[in-house]
Amino acid sequence: MRRWSEVPLLRRVEPFVLAVLGAVAVAALLPAGGALATAFSGGTTVGVGVLFLLYGARTAPAEAVAGLRDWRLQGAVAATTYLLFPLLGLGLTLLVGPLLDAGLVAGLLFLSVLPSTVQSCVAFTATARGNVTGAVVAATASNLAGIGLTPLLVAALLGSSGAGPDAGAVGRIVLQLLVPFLLGLGLGRWIGGWVRAHRRPLTLLDRAVIVAVVYAAFSRGVRQGVWGEVGAGEVAVVLGCAALLLSAVLAAAWWAPVRWGATRADRVTTVFCGSTKSLATGLPMASVLFPPHVVGLVALPVILYHPLQIAVCSALAARLGRGGGAAVALQR
Repeated sequence: MRRWSEVPLLRRVEPFVLAVLGAVAVAALLPAGGALATAFSGGTTVGVGVLFLLYGARTAPAEAVAGLRDWRLQGAVAATTYLLFPLLGLGLTLLVGPLLDAGLVAGLLFLSVLPSTVQSCVAFTATARGNVTGAVVAATASNLAGIGLTPLLVAALLGSSGAGPDAGAVGRIVLQLLVPFLLGLGLGRWIGGWVRAHRRPLTLLDRAVIVAVVYAAFSRGVRQGVWGEVGAGEVAVVLGCAALLLSAVLAAAWWAPVRWGATRADRVTTVFCGSTKSLATGLPMASVLFPPHVVGLVALPVILYHPLQIAVCSALAARLGRGGGAAVALQR
């Protein structure tokens, strides 16, 4: 009997992807609740903070300043996140709208205007040997801008206005992302060398945090009963739309920067910062922007997109990190 690693199909699957899919399956069967859910929420918050402290520790302050000055890279990520993605989402919902509940259509549009992830895009960029400093800056800027831009774009695309996220969202983003990164910059003089020397084992920490975030997020969805509100056919359509959006944005974000002479590292950063959407930011925003009776449906496309982006982007990041051809990796 052959081992799983000797089966050609399974040999091509990244262990990280299997871990993510396993987290989804476990959440569906055994969702975290009560004290366990509280523990996961606190643990992932601390984990994200530790990740960004380590990213800051291995980044020279001069590189951070250079990242802020790289207006082409930051502009490319912002345009992908808040211009290209919403336009693609709007076009797609016009095609599939008659097949879906109005709440799911709103959810697809809401997905398209969310900011990028606060930890996954940086972890993917690091794995793929991209511009990590630029990714940290882009992730920070995307989330800070999203606090104002996402509600405005929701109002514009859906034809109705809503209250924006609570003022505490700014503080949470700063505390979870900026403060640890800046602290890491300050400590880099003493621990930067150690962090860079142990990059490989610390990658396991990156991935463990992401898997925990996926499990916690899907557990919330299961506990809220969002899966029982729609049929399998509608879920399949939404998942297909999510796959189309991700594929289109990945391709555009990789090839478009060639026109302005972007380096490989900057193209990697644009790909992962422009294509990922934040579940952690999206679910709280949905509860504020939409009526309570449709929040579950609005959140479903975001919940489906999140593991899909992690599975696809983790495989792509690993391929790029090993030095595989980008064009080949994107085509497979």
